Amino acid sequence: MARAAASGTINWVETLLGGRPQARRDLRFRLRSSTRHELWLVIVDASASTRRHQALSDAKGLLAQLFDDAYRERARLALLTASGSRPQWQVQGLKASSSLAGWLEGLGAGGGTPLLAALQEAGRWLAVRQKRFADEQQRVLILTDGRLKAWAPLVPLACPALLVDLEKGPIRLGRAQQLANELGAEYRHIEGL
Repeated sequence: MARAAASGTINWVETLLGGRPQARRDLRFRLRSSTRHELWLVIVDASASTRRHQALSDAKGLLAQLFDDAYRERARLALLTASGSRPQWQVQGLKASSSLAGWLEGLGAGGGTPLLAALQEAGRWLAVRQKRFADEQQRVLILTDGRLKAWAPLVPLACPALLVDLEKGPIRLGRAQQLANELGAEYRHIEGL
């Protein structure tokens, strides 16, 4: 865990893992002199169902802020998209840069939801990376509407995780909450962020 500071740059990952901030005391700040390296793994569900009710557009706004925060915090990013027939790595452990803006602008939704395959791939990749960089602090952010037909029991991730539910509209299945529970992840709805 990063050392806390009384002021400075807000550490949004730590803040959101602690719940929705209600007051200034709920914000977590980061010291610039922190020696531990951070890795933020972001898994984006870009299946066709995320097009409904501008869910993916809202997710893009959140991602733009996250990329900016990662750049300022000098965190490394890994980015895995789940759409089509299989998950696809966009970035694997690189320093955040402005080049992600172009990828984000072109991000579209379509196809199936290989989210479970993405979660399994992410778990394997994080385990290998943890062996290689034992002092690295890992965090996972999952953006999904949870619209999966069915799934087998999931293995909790080996690091703190936050699942942001993108499901919007009048009829909500609530599967993202169930996914978060099985993964041992904090749960937040995008409308509450």
